[in-house]
Amino acid sequence: MFESLPMLHDPWFYTLAIPAVLVVGMSKGGFGPGTGLLALPLLSLTIPPLQAAAITLPLLCAMDLAGLWSYRKHWDRANMAIILPGALVGIVIGALTADWVSNQGVQIIVGVVAVVFVLHKWLGRNSTEPMPRHLGRGLFWSCISGFTSFVAHAGSPPLSVYLLPQQINKTMFVGTSLVYFAVLNYVKLVPYAWLGQLSAVNLGTALVLMPVAVTGVYLGIWLHKYIDDKLFYRIAYGLTLLCGLKLLADGFGF
Repeated sequence: MFESLPMLHDPWFYTLAIPAVLVVGMSKGGFGPGTGLLALPLLSLTIPPLQAAAITLPLLCAMDLAGLWSYRKHWDRANMAIILPGALVGIVIGALTADWVSNQGVQIIVGVVAVVFVLHKWLGRNSTEPMPRHLGRGLFWSCISGFTSFVAHAGSPPLSVYLLPQQINKTMFVGTSLVYFAVLNYVKLVPYAWLGQLSAVNLGTALVLMPVAVTGVYLGIWLHKYIDDKLFYRIAYGLTLLCGLKLLADGFGF
């Protein structure tokens, strides 16, 4: 079946892609939030970053569909009314500036935001009380999230800056993030197609990896049931820090 598909045939690509896609799927399912950032840097070790992003996007769309049913009743509608419009504006900005934006520059900016955010939480003397929803903060960070999601599939850290301090229930956090990125990823298909990135080879490669992606989502949903809220937030902040450091390393070429 797969032999007739137009797809990449580099074995080193699949050696990196299979574990990366599995981990991203688990993150989408609610285990290890934020690790979705791992796929693009790993795939970019063997193919150009823009092609890696184009292969990853259909996989993210499939993961979103696989996870939506499980979290269909667990997402914050009030937050979504704030963050979704901002994110769509960010995607438009990303599409219009795609030819002028440096991938490395975006990685450095998002990495700095993620690291400073987590260190402020851990080292600062800020209140432990949950922060309420806020229109201005939500629109700002979701716009940044939409932009970085478009150019580098790195929308998670800016969204976390807004959502994590609210300390909402872990399942509500995952469900809200899942619905949010599902809308973003399907919207991104339009400009990605417009920019000519959804080629037969990229789509064929994504199709080969699709079973791994869906398996990862259901594995993440199963593991999510065994994490309490406090541990979940420790993991979320820790992985946000690690992802920020990874983005900084990629941006500076380490």
